[in-house]
Amino acid sequence: MAYPKIWFLRHGQTEWNAEGRIQGQLESQLSPLGLEHAQQQAALMAPILAQGPACFVSPLGRAQQTAQIALSGRPYITDARLAEAQAGVFQGMTRTEVAAQHPDIYAANPLNLDLFCAAPEGEGFAAFRDRIEDFLEGLCEPTVVVAHGLWGQVLRGLICGLSRGDMAVLPNEQGCIYQLWQGEEQVLR
Repeated sequence: MAYPKIWFLRHGQTEWNAEGRIQGQLESQLSPLGLEHAQQQAALMAPILAQGPACFVSPLGRAQQTAQIALSGRPYITDARLAEAQAGVFQGMTRTEVAAQHPDIYAANPLNLDLFCAAPEGEGFAAFRDRIEDFLEGLCEPTVVVAHGLWGQVLRGLICGLSRGDMAVLPNEQGCIYQLWQGEEQVLR
């Protein structure tokens, strides 16, 4: 399927990112470095925003906080489909705690995308992917999306035609913009 040009921004680093704690759909504020990430994105976004793209943001606080800075106060639509993967009982835990309490799941899922989607009482990969595809199918114009790391891995993988395994190894940088157009990705720094 052909999608319009998309600029994807992962939220800036949070306090829980810095601690290695799984957020999922729980809240954690941007760290001082995360605020710098959002400022870096704001500088990169100026010429993009001048083109008048639609802007959509996850309802979670870290994405909202990033959007307010990175989009320089421009209005945007909050869309619940942009929330991070719901990671069930793993939310709020560190990877070390997950390894200790769920060693079999942890050992079988070394990458974050797989681990979060394998969480007991979590959303699971199929539902997560379907939610992102549902959002994508509604896009008809150039669009800015401010969301989350795993969300972005799946979005980028869907647009670039990647397998689930290839999605799971994509880098998850903060402070940059992933430009997605005609099945290809370019990282703007």
